[in-house]
Amino acid sequence: MLHAILVSSPAVGALVAGLFGRWLGDRGAQLVTCGLMAVSALCATLGLFLYAGEPASKVVLARWIAVGGFEAEWALRIDTLSTVMMFVVSFVSFWIHVYSIGYMAGDPGVPRFMSYLSLFTFAMLMLVTSDNLLQLYFGWEGVGLASYLLIGFWYTRPSACAAAIKAFIVNRVGDFGLALGVALCFFLFDSIHFDVVFAGAAERADATVRAFGLEAHALTLLCVLLFLGAMGKSAQLGLHTWLPDAMEGPTPVSALIHAATMVTAGVFLVARFSPVFEFAPAALALVTVIGAATAFFAATVGLTQFDIKRVIAYSTCSQLGYMFFACGVGAYAAGIFHLFTHAFFKALLFLGAGSVIHAMSGEQDMRKMGGLAQKIKFTYAMMWIGTLALVGFPGTAGFFSKDAILEAAWASHYAFHLFAFWLGLAAAVLTAFYSGRLMFLTFHGAARGDHEVMEHVHESPPVMLVPLVVLAIGALFGGWLGKGMLDPEGRWWGGALFTGAENHVLHAVHEVPLLVKLAPTFAMAAGLGLAWLCYVRMPSLPERAAAALRPLYLFLYNKWYFDELYDRLFVGPALALGRLFWQRGDIGIIDRFGPDGVAQAVLAGGSRTVRLQTGYVYHYAFAMLIGLVLLVGLYLFLFGA
Repeated sequence: MLHAILVSSPAVGALVAGLFGRWLGDRGAQLVTCGLMAVSALCATLGLFLYAGEPASKVVLARWIAVGGFEAEWALRIDTLSTVMMFVVSFVSFWIHVYSIGYMAGDPGVPRFMSYLSLFTFAMLMLVTSDNLLQLYFGWEGVGLASYLLIGFWYTRPSACAAAIKAFIVNRVGDFGLALGVALCFFLFDSIHFDVVFAGAAERADATVRAFGLEAHALTLLCVLLFLGAMGKSAQLGLHTWLPDAMEGPTPVSALIHAATMVTAGVFLVARFSPVFEFAPAALALVTVIGAATAFFAATVGLTQFDIKRVIAYSTCSQLGYMFFACGVGAYAAGIFHLFTHAFFKALLFLGAGSVIHAMSGEQDMRKMGGLAQKIKFTYAMMWIGTLALVGFPGTAGFFSKDAILEAAWASHYAFHLFAFWLGLAAAVLTAFYSGRLMFLTFHGAARGDHEVMEHVHESPPVMLVPLVVLAIGALFGGWLGKGMLDPEGRWWGGALFTGAENHVLHAVHEVPLLVKLAPTFAMAAGLGLAWLCYVRMPSLPERAAAALRPLYLFLYNKWYFDELYDRLFVGPALALGRLFWQRGDIGIIDRFGPDGVAQAVLAGGSRTVRLQTGYVYHYAFAMLIGLVLLVGLYLFLFGA
């Protein structure tokens, strides 16, 4: 009952605000959605303390599909993994709902916005509580739909519409892989229910499948297809291009996407299927390589961006890379632990950035900020807490989870684990640098913004500041709360995460050298120190470095030219092919010989026929005479004999 209320509350809020928003008004829609989200968050908090560590159970809500041998129930899977995810999603989403009351004040579409937020939360809750792949796919696509609606919320802006379409299309690539994975799973196990699939994974460890004349290891192919879906939703390298553009949506949307919903879905999927991934070491190696490369790539791009939200967006992309390579080296618990802590400090950073944007009358370019520390002191303090947690300052939430991931990468015996460790360590230095850069450019130094804008800088209202306080507490103490997730015996997880007989990575973490344990802290200190040197002590240094390393700077500033590459490889040819089919196919053939051709033939025939109607009596008499002659001639021909 508790979990049914937890999942259904956001759905009811979305329906009420969406259908009756005009009647309820802005305040009514906010009260309904925030109130029902509060119920969901309370249930999730109780569930975290009541069900963490307990064996998996199932709450069947309804029989969904039964066709031949295929059956799918509408059920909630309750175990520690889903309990942690429900808490993260509901708790963070509730505070984002509250924050939105102040941030969206005066917007003409408040009821619609609140409805979309609750719909987003409901879809994510359905995803993380799914008991079978079909239900998971329903939540997966629901999250994609809600993200499209929210990214393009300000639909009068062409850039927002383009960003929403881009996110939707790029995610379709990954979703196609997931759909194939669902089909292959049913082919291999004759079921899509998790219990059946996980129980049968060991029996099919050596199974192969043939397709298009090629033979492949079945579980490896299944895991690669599932990971392809995860890459799209979690913006991993290659399918990441939609994530920075998603900043076109309102800031609460950015916080929800990056902290609690959507992008964490891919990490959850890999962790949920740990009983299958453990028998597919090649797939785990792929997860490790892609995750580590993403962590490093996104961190390098974050060095050169000036939009405050885009810097934090690339930070999300980088941190998701950490979560994935944690799973890739066998430390699934460390990956979910980082997902848990990341939700607090990333939501804090985005909402703090929203407070800065609110104070700066909508300005997002850090080059036009500076000197804000004395004007919005509370936001400044909250942003520093989020930043320190992100860079892994000792004692903060990020310190425990990020260090655990890097230590696990060092200690793991899986392929490419050292590759992940060194790239992760390099990304840690870069993360500290661009995070310090964001803080120093935004809050320190002389004011660089428009004089009139700087004169009106003011602190956000309490309804926007209270969520920052709550999330800051999570960013400071979330690591202490979740340390039990790293239990090497798995007692905390209650069997929700599976590790094979040869996977002892969480045991080996305790035996890594002291230098490995200290390396993330040294990386954090080096990055922050270098940022202070460049943007406080010697502010002219970054410009000189960018000029001296111009090609490298442009390479990073243009995001490794992925968008340009995709435009050249996919977008341009697709448009050219579309124009070809449109001009030569639709217009040149179908329209020409179809509706347009028929219409032109009728017009031409009509124009010729109308010439017979001259208006002269002798013309009509002559026509009648010809007709009479023809009739007489026909009669004589037929009956004259």
